[in-house]
Order: sequence, then C-alpha cells, then structure tokens
Amino acid sequence: MTTFQECENNRTGASRQTGRVVYINGRYVPEAEASISIFDSALMFGDMVFEMTRSFNRVQFKLREHLERLYRSVKTLRIPFAMPVEELESLAHEVIDRNRPFMDADDEDRLMINVSRGPLSIYHPVLGGDPGPTLVISDFPLSLTMGAVGHLYDEGVHAVIPSQRAVPAELIDPKMKNRSRLHYMMANIQVALTGDPHAWALLLDPDGFVTEGTGANFFIVVGGELWTPEPRNILRGISRRYAMDLASGLGITVREKNIESYDVIHAEEAFFTATPFSILPCTRLDGEAIGTGRTGPVTQQLLSVWSDSVGLDIVEQAKRFSARNAQTANNSPNPYRFNRAEDDGGIKDRGQI
Repeated sequence: MTTFQECENNRTGASRQTGRVVYINGRYVPEAEASISIFDSALMFGDMVFEMTRSFNRVQFKLREHLERLYRSVKTLRIPFAMPVEELESLAHEVIDRNRPFMDADDEDRLMINVSRGPLSIYHPVLGGDPGPTLVISDFPLSLTMGAVGHLYDEGVHAVIPSQRAVPAELIDPKMKNRSRLHYMMANIQVALTGDPHAWALLLDPDGFVTEGTGANFFIVVGGELWTPEPRNILRGISRRYAMDLASGLGITVREKNIESYDVIHAEEAFFTATPFSILPCTRLDGEAIGTGRTGPVTQQLLSVWSDSVGLDIVEQAKRFSARNAQTANNSPNPYRFNRAEDDGGIKDRGQI
C-alpha cells in the first residue's frame, strides 16, 4: 500500500519532470499542484461543465465549436461566467503555448476546459469573499490518453449493455456536457465485471433505445445507410457531427433515429466517435458479432477521409502512441474501462478520462 507521503513525493517529482502547467482563475500552477477549493460547487454537486479538445499536427480541431458548446452548457446551468469567448479561446492557446516545450514533438495537445460556479456562498466568509466561478484549463499529452487504444482500430470494441441506464434529458440534459457522471461510472464498473479488456459500455435510455457510450457517440450501418441515435437523450458530439458531415459528403444517407439493440446486432457495422480517437470500430454487441465481426468498409472510408482532412493518418498515429506507451497499454485498459482491484476485491480506475 502506497503511503500518503510516497504519493506526495511522487506527485512533486512528476511535477518537476513534466514542467507542464495548468491555468486556474488567473494563475498558472504546476500540473501536479493544481487544485480547486473543497467548497467548490463542482465537488459539492458535480456542478461543473467542461469541454475536451485535441489537436492534429498540433493544430486544435474545432476549438471554437467546443467553446461555443461550453457556453451553451454554462447558460443552461446558469453559471455566472461572463468571460467573452474570444478571451477564453486566447487563454486556451496560451496554455498550449506554455506547455509546448514539455511535450514530445510528435505528440498532440489534449486540452481540457472546466467551468463551475465556484465555491458555494455559505463558505465565502471562510475564503475571504466571493471568488466567483472556477475556470481550469489544462493541456495533457494525447498519447497518454490514447496509450491503450491503438489495437482497437484492428480488433474493434466490444459494446456491452449494462443494467445502468442513461439519464434522460427530462432529468439531466446530456446535451449540457457536465461532470455529474455517476451513471457513467456505474456503467463502466458493471461492464468491467465482464473481464473483457475490449468491453465498453453502450447505454440504453429508460425506453430501451440506444443512446451513447460513456463519453462517446454511437453509429451503425444498415443497408449502406448511417444510423445514429436521435439527439434527445445524448450529448450532441462535435465528433459525431463531423462524422455525419463526412458521410453526407461521401453520398451516404445519414439518419438520426431510435435504435434498439436488435438493430445493432443485425447491423452491417458499427463504430464509436469521440474527440480523442475520432472513430473506433465496434465489432461485437454483448458477445455477438456485428456484421463480419471486423472493421467495416464504411468505417474504414470515414477514417480515411477524416485522416485526409486533418493531414495525418489517425490510425497510424494511435498505434504509434500505443507502441510508445507499451508498458502503460499492457497494464491498463482503454480509457473507458475499470479493472478489478486485486488487493481488496473492488473496482479500480485504471485510465478513465
């Protein structure tokens, strides 16, 4: 069992080694020393919205679209965050620039922007006044997020439907990208119990229709058409929209509609979309092969066109990241999975985004 002091020594040592910094409310602090108040609404209520972006060839991909969605989430949650979007965009690039010397030349920037309403008012006297909303911007090497994903472009994800259901929009609107994600955690824990390192959760809504993964949107190919869950009970992903636009540009009919697990089982192919990996094939559902059980031609075509549009081979890069982080990849599951903790019989996070 690692002691608290050993953790602290490791933390400060890692901070010195990485040199990376995080922006928090006007200050730049070492990554390993970044923290928010224990009285913050984010901790008390999960009352925080966020966006994660990535770069291709060190150029941010659709940063402004992510920021615009962030501001829609801020407005929906009534967070009194008044910073102009242009200023936030400038800060995001400043964080990237400050961290660039500490990134490998062939790595990419995984930018994370978190906004909460700040410490609750009852605690303002403790803090000497109202500090206002909390803004955190961090830049993390994408290679570390993708370290265990490269092989999935060949082998595909095994989608598993857990008993945990998606939270419908009438309760907490998933179109507001927020940190209240206990249902994601429960779904990941349940799927981890399968023991399959390729297993990712695929959530259903209370009516039994497919919604999304725990941080990724979902598509199937049926009769040459691309189907994706209608947008009522899902996050309207930036990568989801881009995949739909690419498909339309290729002359592929795209339909947003209610999808049942029956449709997935009998689909020709399936895939997930999300910011870090763009597109990952899904080749099984609850143990049954989808189509041929291999990456399908539509998935391959979309990956190829996406790669062309950003000027790099997405699959090759992901595999290179995995090879470089082989030790991490061998000891950890993909970014959406949890492992059984051998010491206490519980479930331990080994790489959750």
